[in-house]
Amino acid sequence: MRSSTRVTLTLPLAACLAAPSLTRAQTAERYRGAADRIIAAATKDSAAWNRIAELTDTFGSRPAGSESLERAIDWTLSRMRADGLENVHGEAAMVPHWVRGAESAELITPRRKPLTMLGLGGSVGTPAAGITAPVVVVSSFDDLRAHGATVKGKIVLFDVPFTEYGQTVLYRVNGASAAAKLGASAMLLRSVASFSINSPHTGSMRYDSTVAKIPAAAIAVEDAMLLHRMQSRGQAITVHLQMSAHTLPDVRSRNVVGELRGSERPDEVVVMGGHIDSWDVGQGAMDDAGGVVAAWEALRVIKALGLHPRRTIRVVGWTNEEFGAHGGRAYRATHAADVEKHVFALESDNGVFRPYGIAVVGTDSAMAMLRRIAPLLQRIGADSVTRGEGEADIDPLLEAGVPGAGLHVDGTRYFWFHHTNGDTPDKLDPREVAQCVATMAVYAYVLADMPETLPRTPVAGATH
Repeated sequence: MRSSTRVTLTLPLAACLAAPSLTRAQTAERYRGAADRIIAAATKDSAAWNRIAELTDTFGSRPAGSESLERAIDWTLSRMRADGLENVHGEAAMVPHWVRGAESAELITPRRKPLTMLGLGGSVGTPAAGITAPVVVVSSFDDLRAHGATVKGKIVLFDVPFTEYGQTVLYRVNGASAAAKLGASAMLLRSVASFSINSPHTGSMRYDSTVAKIPAAAIAVEDAMLLHRMQSRGQAITVHLQMSAHTLPDVRSRNVVGELRGSERPDEVVVMGGHIDSWDVGQGAMDDAGGVVAAWEALRVIKALGLHPRRTIRVVGWTNEEFGAHGGRAYRATHAADVEKHVFALESDNGVFRPYGIAVVGTDSAMAMLRRIAPLLQRIGADSVTRGEGEADIDPLLEAGVPGAGLHVDGTRYFWFHHTNGDTPDKLDPREVAQCVATMAVYAYVLADMPETLPRTPVAGATH
């Protein structure tokens, strides 16, 4: 996800002269009372789950460029103001506007059968009459290359079983251009899913500018396996694919911002959030209204308890993570002058399931300091601090040396519903959502209040 080249930052004088670090015992002694109050307040009811459900039921899916996304942003800003958050506003970000349109896929031979499909984000459409062509099923990029020129004019289906997301998703992202290089007319993909009940998963893809753009769609795992079995028997497979997908000019969207201003060092910021947009299927409850609401509710709880940390805590609902992370980059650009004042960045974008703790991007010293905070969350089992890879929206901040983390949750069910029509609020457990709120709130409050700040992540190749 992240560039391997980092830039070393000149640290502010205040950070260089920070107070001596608190020990694990001192941290527990100083913040145990506040942490217990936060956890009790966050987990006393289903307020966070109810807000997720209201947001997603009212506005549904929120793809970049859509009216539903902008209406959801307006609603969120209004509710944040009603909650008494400070400096509530939207920050402009230009985002792409891809439209799915009507689409279908049908098996023609050896028998007629509708295929359950979803076009991939960014795909071009088919000609108006669609594409009818033989199908070649392959199991990997190497398998595709082994077929060579025999795929010319055909539809390539990548039937690649899910192993882990980072590897399997490469077929979704790069499969169309890999097939186009050999002359394929379209690309189909076994959905990137760890479980399926005839449920296709969409997601973004990219085109190589050196080859033709061909239509690309995901089909249900069951249909991909069916076509593979047919090919293995020597049966000739023909599919008709019809897609009216197209891309419109970029449009203006906004990041959602709300704060609790710091009492002593308001220019220093702990930022946390999730992404407010979603794909155009389902309701985007798990991915990622839950992350936005968990951070928002975390700040509301801190404020409601009358806690006033030294530093500012800022909640952000980033726009358009799903289709290029334009919101995260726009946030970094908007705050370019004060990136060095960002002391920590925390994002939830893996579903608000049972929290284990946080997965950190930072120095060993930063990890050690975070591990002094972790025991405050032991009572809800969220005291794990592990190494992580960051999250897309905070990645521009991490690249600038800001220490950060992703909320680490039980991901067992995440890829069952990821980017599908099944991403609805009933998939989330209110108690688990509340525990995510508590976890984010404790880390945000303590990091915003403790005397010292986490050391920044040095990046090679910079000048002081």
